[in-house]
This record gives sequence, C-alpha cells and structure tokens, in this order.
Amino acid sequence: MTTAAATPFDLRTDETLKMLADSGQYKHLHELDSPMDAVVRMVGDDGKAREVLCFCSNNYLGLANDPRVVDAGIEGLKKYGAGTASVRFICGTFTPHNTLEATIARYMGTESAYTFVSCWTATEALFPTVCEPGDLILSDELNHACIIDAIRLTPVIKKGVLKGVYKHADLNSLREKLTAARDNTEVTGQIWVITDGVFSMEGAVADLPGIRKLCDEFGAMLVVDDSHGHGVMGPTGRGTHEHFGMCPGGAGFQPANGVVDVFTGTLGKALGGGAGGFVAGSKRLTELLIQRGRPTLFSNALPVTVACSANKAIETLLDEPQRVERLRRNVAKVRKDLAAAGFEVMDSPTAICPIIVGDTAKAIAMSKKLLDKGVFVIGFGYPVVPEGTARLRIQMSSAHTDEHIDRLVEAIKSL
Repeated sequence: MTTAAATPFDLRTDETLKMLADSGQYKHLHELDSPMDAVVRMVGDDGKAREVLCFCSNNYLGLANDPRVVDAGIEGLKKYGAGTASVRFICGTFTPHNTLEATIARYMGTESAYTFVSCWTATEALFPTVCEPGDLILSDELNHACIIDAIRLTPVIKKGVLKGVYKHADLNSLREKLTAARDNTEVTGQIWVITDGVFSMEGAVADLPGIRKLCDEFGAMLVVDDSHGHGVMGPTGRGTHEHFGMCPGGAGFQPANGVVDVFTGTLGKALGGGAGGFVAGSKRLTELLIQRGRPTLFSNALPVTVACSANKAIETLLDEPQRVERLRRNVAKVRKDLAAAGFEVMDSPTAICPIIVGDTAKAIAMSKKLLDKGVFVIGFGYPVVPEGTARLRIQMSSAHTDEHIDRLVEAIKSL
C-alpha cells in the first residue's frame, strides 16, 4: 500500500507546530475533573488528578459553582430538556430566554436585551446587522479579537461600510479619526465607536466619559463590550459604566448624553460562567437583531439550562453586592502583597493582575513551574499579546481566601 503524499496543508501545519514546540510556545490543554472554583482538580500526564489553586479563571464572583446557580440549571434541564432544537424565530424561544433577557436589561439599565450562544456571536451579529453603506466603525486597537473579526466581516456583508482604528485609550487619536470622518465624503451614515470596557490582557479601563463626550460632539454612537467588567466594576458590579456613574435609566431608556448606546457582554465569566452572550440597548436595536441578525436567524438559541443558571447568577449578584466587595478586597490584597515581594503588577481597579515578563517562552515556563507548585496561572504571549509583552495573567475571584492568596504570592516569589 502506498502512502498518500503530504498535502501543502500537512507540511505547513507540521512546520508551524514544530516551531511552537521548539521555541517553548506550544500550548497544552489542561483537563479539569471538578467544578470551576478557587480550587480545582486537574488531571496530570499520568492520568491522576490533584488539587491546584486556580488563578486564571473568569469566575470573578465565584458563581460558577454556586449551588443556587447549579440547581437553577438542573431545574431548567429537567423542565425544558437538553436543547432548543431550533433558532429563535421558528420555535426556539422559551420562557427562560425572555426571563433572562428582562433580567439582563434590568441589570445593565437598558430598555432591552437579546441573547446569543456566545459574546463572540453577539458581536458578530451586531455590526453587520446595524451598519449600512456609508457608516464608519472606529475601534480601539487593543479591542478583543471578536470585535476585530466582526468589524472585518462587516464590509464583506455590507459593502461600503468603512472601518478605522484609533490608538489604545488615546482620546486625541480618536478625535483625529472623528475629525477626518467629518471631512470624508464617503462617510454618509452613522459613526460607531467601540471599545472594551475592561481590556482583558492589561486590566486597563476605557475612559468612557471621555469617549462619550467625543461621541456626542461628532454624533457617534458608543458601543462597549464589558465582558470583563460584569460583576467587577461599579459599586454593585453592573460594569464599567456604573464605575463611571453612567448607568442608563432602565425602562423607557433612550440613548442620550452621559450613557452608553449599546452593550455587548458575556454570560460565560462573572455571570455564572456557563456560556452565552448578549446585546443590550434600545428596543429598536434588539428588534432589528431579531429580524435581520444572521447569527440569530441561522443559529440555535442559547440552551435553556444555561439561560436558567445565568438568570439565577445575575439575581444572586444583585441580591449579594458583598460578593463584589469581597472581590475588591482580594484584588487589593494580592496587589499589595505582590508589590511587597518586589513584583510590578500593571495598575488597574479590575480583577486582572498581569505581571509582564517579556518573552513568551519565559512566561510559559514560569506558568509550568507555578503549576508544579500547585498554582494554576497561565502565561500569555504572542499572538494573544504583542511580541515582547508576554505576561503571567493573575485573575482574582471573590471565592479566593487569604490563604489562597498567600500561597500564590509565595509560589511566585520562589520562581
């Protein structure tokens, strides 16, 4: 029997994988055999599981394994079954979808909300649906990959939609782009400005008041992806807009000065940690997404069990703001203790605490050494972050105890 010749795909893929392995950049998937929590059970190469401290999860409020959130999902599964087996507009809209969307709107302070199977899908639905030829989308250069890809996709679906990028967190750069748009005869429609509320790799926080002021001056609509702001930012954990005192007015909300026009967000981090995403804003906006959004017209609805658990997670957050306060105390402690140990953590009020180490292979090697010590922290490098800025990204949860934080700091000091 003759062996089939290697295809061009085979050759180039093998070359890429070998390069990653030889340079110490190869990523290995870590298998967990427990619920997500401050302490998890990880399966090793020998097939045996051991407990490790988890400091790399987006489970900011410890709700992923909260018994009430779990029970709500179980009850939803029993009552409504394993899946919707349909897109929303055919027969895929169940009572828990409407309940969850009303809860999200109340939580975000918007008139309406609409859910998707992920925040990636929600973002992918937004711009190709709401934009028309002559519109311009301006994006912060460090926005999440889902925003970048959604913006790249939009002119393919809607030819004539324009796009631009402004320097990260640079209001002068944004003003320059908006001024140029005013003089650009191709820009004949709506201008959209989109930013992460919290930037996931740095923990940097967007200057929403400053961006809002520019949007008002130039007639632009402001879109904020607050996936890492939910449950973390603001006195009650509603997000970056609450942090800046920019919460909209809820029922009857109309976009106006001082608020955010459109939110995208996730249910897969602080809000239960399951899956799913949403768009929140005016009823006009969500109705357009229902009628014309390709990801909602051609993709199954959010599983009902996830809708039930996410709804309970948001209700729990609203009822227990002390979770947010506990998270803030943990963040303050880990930053103080790491600084006292001689480490420079990028400053941020968020739950993301990155330690820059520079080289990708070094960050991955440090991550492996920490795991050997029973501390699970991921090293991030290129292409997730720019070359030369590789880092250990520590993520805090309200579920962490002082003892957990002490063990983390001691492990990092011993590297």
